[in-house]
Amino acid sequence: MKYLGLFIISFLYTVADAAAIEPRYFLTAAKTAVADTDSVQLRKRSVSVGINYGNDAIFFGRVGPVKYPYVATDVVYNDKSGFFIYGSALKVLGYDPVFDEVDLGAGYYFKSKNKKYSSNISYTRFIFNNDARIIKSASSNDINFKNSYDWKILKSSVTADFLFGKSNDFFLTVSQSKYFEPNWSIFTDNDYLTFNPSVNVILGTQNFVNRYSEDRFYLHNRDKIFSSAMLSRNNGRFTVLNYYLKVPVAYNTPHYTLEAAYRYSIPVNVENALQNRHASFFNLTFYYLFY
Repeated sequence: MKYLGLFIISFLYTVADAAAIEPRYFLTAAKTAVADTDSVQLRKRSVSVGINYGNDAIFFGRVGPVKYPYVATDVVYNDKSGFFIYGSALKVLGYDPVFDEVDLGAGYYFKSKNKKYSSNISYTRFIFNNDARIIKSASSNDINFKNSYDWKILKSSVTADFLFGKSNDFFLTVSQSKYFEPNWSIFTDNDYLTFNPSVNVILGTQNFVNRYSEDRFYLHNRDKIFSSAMLSRNNGRFTVLNYYLKVPVAYNTPHYTLEAAYRYSIPVNVENALQNRHASFFNLTFYYLFY
């Protein structure tokens, strides 16, 4: 809990000191899995198409006993009104299914007139191949509600996720990020770099652990996922799950972005073989914006 205490103290200090500062605001794509840079400025109807590589599939700070590198693609349509729809597909590398997961969703994006506050709410339906191995396959629906406030010195966000289906779980992610954009270009007058490091804490329940073990390949080795002692624990209790630092660096042009992101994760309250250890993750993303 010492990490949580430090995070809360940092958050309160930032809020107190930054209240009088006018923030710099960047309008991002309402819903996309392909970038963390906050650098896409959408003021009109648009479509983005992206592809993402990750060295391991992570689910709210949890990874499985086997590393699952993956490639994901997505398409997002953003309307000027704030409504958006999207679809994505994920393939775990090195295994038989053509696609392990297909996602379909829709939502609404809102920003305040002073451009300090923004929020979006969305619903996503997850469709998994019967042979899907990733931990996320224990859930089939997600209602996501994100609220952000830009203090200029830092941007604070709180995201709530309610996942339901075979298992029901609630997650709360609290983040503080800082967007940097140097005033120099790289190759042309229209390209630029962006940096958006963040510190984050994830809190939530862990009912998905039992469901993942029972449904996905580990029924005959249940003790490798959770022991009989763990069965007496209340996986429905709301607790801290993960602390992590994320550092995305992106090369941007008016129509496309190439981003590399490093994430250092500190899982806590982990169940047995779901890896109670610090871990590093890497993502490489490319997306193209049509407008």
